[in-house]
Amino acid sequence: MIKSIQAKINGILLRVEEGTTILEAARRVQIKIPTLCKHPDLPASAACGICIVKNKGSSKMLRSCCTPLEEGMDITTHDPEIVEIRRTVIELILSNHPNDCLKCARNNDCELQKLTADFGIKEESFPQFLKDLPMDQSTKAVDLDPKKCILCGRCVHVCQENQDVWALSFLERGIKTRISPAGDIQLADSPCVKCGQCAAHCPTGAFVEQDDTVKVWRALQDVDKYCVVQIAPAVRVSIGEAFGYTGKNFTKKLYALLRRLGFQAVFDTSFGADVTIMEEASEFEQRLLKETRPLPLITSCCPSWVDFMEKFYTDMIDHFSSCKSPHEILGVLSKTYYAQKNKIDPASIFMASVMPCTSKKYEISRNEEMFSSGYQDIDAVLCTRELVRMIKQAGIDFENLPDEESDSILGEYAGAGVIFGATGGVMEAAIRTAHYFITGKELKKVEFEGVRGIKGVKETEVDVAGKKIKIAVAHGLGNVEYILNKVRDAKINNKEMPYHFIEVMACPGGCVGGGGQPYMVTDELRIKRAQAIYQDDSNKQIRCSHQNPYIKRLYKEFLGKPLGEKSEELLHTHYKARPIYTR
Repeated sequence: MIKSIQAKINGILLRVEEGTTILEAARRVQIKIPTLCKHPDLPASAACGICIVKNKGSSKMLRSCCTPLEEGMDITTHDPEIVEIRRTVIELILSNHPNDCLKCARNNDCELQKLTADFGIKEESFPQFLKDLPMDQSTKAVDLDPKKCILCGRCVHVCQENQDVWALSFLERGIKTRISPAGDIQLADSPCVKCGQCAAHCPTGAFVEQDDTVKVWRALQDVDKYCVVQIAPAVRVSIGEAFGYTGKNFTKKLYALLRRLGFQAVFDTSFGADVTIMEEASEFEQRLLKETRPLPLITSCCPSWVDFMEKFYTDMIDHFSSCKSPHEILGVLSKTYYAQKNKIDPASIFMASVMPCTSKKYEISRNEEMFSSGYQDIDAVLCTRELVRMIKQAGIDFENLPDEESDSILGEYAGAGVIFGATGGVMEAAIRTAHYFITGKELKKVEFEGVRGIKGVKETEVDVAGKKIKIAVAHGLGNVEYILNKVRDAKINNKEMPYHFIEVMACPGGCVGGGGQPYMVTDELRIKRAQAIYQDDSNKQIRCSHQNPYIKRLYKEFLGKPLGEKSEELLHTHYKARPIYTR
C-alpha cells in the first residue's frame, strides 16, 4: 500500500503519495514553479536552481524538482526574496549566453527566452562572458552550437541513459565546462545516431535540426523543377500543436497546405509504408516457411535504429529486413513509376519529405541505394518544426484551410500504413499482411492490442495458421539491449530463438515522439498523438496493405511482385558494420 503524506503549499492543504516532489505536488494545486533544467521525460538534475522554494522554519532554500514533499511541510513557492533569487540566476545564465535571439532557430520557442520575458529582464546586470566555441554541423542532421548551451544536462541524460548512445558528455570543469562528444571530436565522428532527442529536449538553441527550409523554398521558386512532397504519418497528428491543438489529425489540411506552398503533387508516406509491408511481410514469410535467412526478422524503417545497429549490433545485420524505409520507397517511386505514368523527366523532380525525425536528413544519402532511381531519391527532408516555420512564413491560415485529397497514385493508403507512426505500428501492419501471405486468409480482427501502448518493451504472441509467432517491440534505444541480448544468448548457446519478429523505433513512442516533432513532448502527448493515428486506421475501409487497390496496381503495372527483381533493385538496401568512433 502506498503511503500518503499531508502538507501545505502556499497555505493550501494537500495530500499526495510519499515520494512526490514539491514541484509535482505544487502543479496538482495549480501552482506553477518555474524550471529550466527539468523536463517531464527526464529525472531531476537540480542544475539550474530556478525552482527554489522555502519550508517554514528553515533558512535553507530547497530545489523543488528533486526534493520530496514531507509530512507537515509548509512550503512557500513565491515571495519577493525567492523571485529575486530566481531573477539573479537567470541573469547569471544570460551573462554566458549570446544575445542573438532574433537569429536563433529557437526564437519564440525557447524556454530561457520565455523565462527572461516572464521575469521582465531588460538589461544586462552582469558583464557578459561568452565562450569562443565553434558550431558543429557535421552530422547534416542535428547542429550543435555550444555557445548557447546552459549546461542543464538534458541532452547528456537523454543521449546516455534514455538512448544508450553515449555520444555526448560534459568536458572540462568550472567556468570552462561545456557539452561535447567524448574526446572532443565532431558529432559525425562520435557514436551519434542523429535521432535528434538532444534537440527535442534542449531548452535553448544549443541543439537544433539542420534547417533545409531555404533549400526547399528555392526549389519551389525554380521554374525548371517539378516539386513533389510527402508527409509522414506522425506529422499529421503533431503539427496542430503549433496552432493550439493536441491529438488532432490534420491530414487533409496538410494536403491543401502543401499545394498552397507550391508543390505540384502531394503524396503520403503512408502509401510508402504499405509498400514496405508488402516487401517486409514477404521477407517474413520466406524466413518463416522457407528458412531462406535466419529468424528473427528485425524491422529497418527507422534510420537512427539502423545506424545504431550498424555501430553496436553488427552481429544482427543478417536479421535485418533489407527493405528501405517508407519515405525512401516513395522517393524512388516518384522518380520512376510516377514520372513514367505522367511523362515527367525524373531529373526535374524535386522530392521533399516532411518527417517527424532528424535522422531522415542523414538517411537520404547514407549509401548508393538511396540513388536507385538514377537520381537522389529524396532531395530534402523537413522535420515538423521546419514545416511549421514555412507555414508561418507563407502567411497561410492553416487551421481554416479546406480539406483536400492527396494525389492518389502515391497517396491512397490503407489503415496499416498510417499506424507506422506509433510504436508497435510497423509490427501490427506487418502481421496483418504476413498472416494473409502465409495462410491465404484475411484476419477477422486486425487490431493487435499487445503491441500498442508506450511500455518500453512489449512481448506477445500471435497465432498464424496454428503456429505461435513470438514478437517483440522496443522503442527508445535504451530498451533495445534487453531484447537483443536474449537473441544473442540464443545464438551463442544454441537455444530456441525467443522471437520470430522484432520491431525497433529509436525514439520514445515511435515516430510520434520523433526528434523533429514540436518541443516539450511528454508521454501524455505521445499517447494523444498515437490515439489520433489509430483512429485514422479504424476509420479506413481498407486496413491491410495488401488490400490497397493502388498497391495492387503498382505491383501489376510496375514492380511485378514483392521481392522480385525490380523490387529488389529499387526498394531494398544493404547494411555494413560502421565504426563507433571515426576520428
